Amino acid sequence: MKIVNLDGYTTNPGDLSWDFLKKYTDDVTVYDRTSEDDVVARAKGADILIINKTVLTCDILQKLSPELRYIGLQSTGYNVVDLKTATQLGITVCNIPSYSTNAVAQQVFAFILHFTNQVELHSESVHNGDWCKCPDFCYTLSPLAELSGKTIGIIGFGSIGKRVAQIAESFDMQILIHSRSHKDLRGFKNARQVKKDELFSVSDFITCHCPLTAETENLINADSLSKMKSSAVLINTSRGPVVDENALANALNTGKIAGAALDVLKKEPADSENPLLNAKNCIITPHIAWAAKETRARLLSILDRNIECYLAGKPQNKVN
Repeated sequence: MKIVNLDGYTTNPGDLSWDFLKKYTDDVTVYDRTSEDDVVARAKGADILIINKTVLTCDILQKLSPELRYIGLQSTGYNVVDLKTATQLGITVCNIPSYSTNAVAQQVFAFILHFTNQVELHSESVHNGDWCKCPDFCYTLSPLAELSGKTIGIIGFGSIGKRVAQIAESFDMQILIHSRSHKDLRGFKNARQVKKDELFSVSDFITCHCPLTAETENLINADSLSKMKSSAVLINTSRGPVVDENALANALNTGKIAGAALDVLKKEPADSENPLLNAKNCIITPHIAWAAKETRARLLSILDRNIECYLAGKPQNKVN
């Protein structure tokens, strides 16, 4: 049996280990990253292929068949694989669900607290000597706000959306939820499920936790942004294409909304021409919400278990 990992670096830049793969076979190759032109040559002959963001098209899968029998994703999302073709070729595809729940929810509140507390702005001011010159014992450079009583709108209520709601309740926030299906909100004292228009018009913070589908692509667009309060902040840690980036840049630059915080963009790595790179009050991080060491270690543990279950004839987390 041959195992090939085409893009292992982001999951394990050197602080974790791939040694667990060797319990399945001695024929293990892990590449940091693989260009589109090298995918077939590197993956040819593999029984098990592990990927993160490497795209596996219909043509590529056909070239890797019939040897390739299993694709192990290092992610929850699986849009990089042509699932229809994989199914037709008898290739099992398994993802990693719920591994990053705590880390992504934590990132959401790191974003929120940036806007309410402006810690970095004030710290830089102090280190520049401004406090030493101040006649008062304190000063503020921007309006500060409590989260208690503020309303957070959560789009998508899977494991991450629920964790965000739990943290929001600890801040005594009001919680609005929009989801495709009815959700059981027992256990949440401040939460209710609403339609999109109400969520957009009432929320102080809107955070996206929905999968990327035809329905959710450009869900955040000029129309939905126009419904938001001018003091509201948009947060996206889900998938870049959920947001119409031109519409968001325009809303920020014209003051239609107060700010945005994004961990994902439509094109990654970022395009230097992306209008959000120069938009007002726009915080962007390079897709790091999932990347805590503890989170990545959990990912590898689930990846290992997925392979183990597949080889035992009982695949788990199968997406096709």
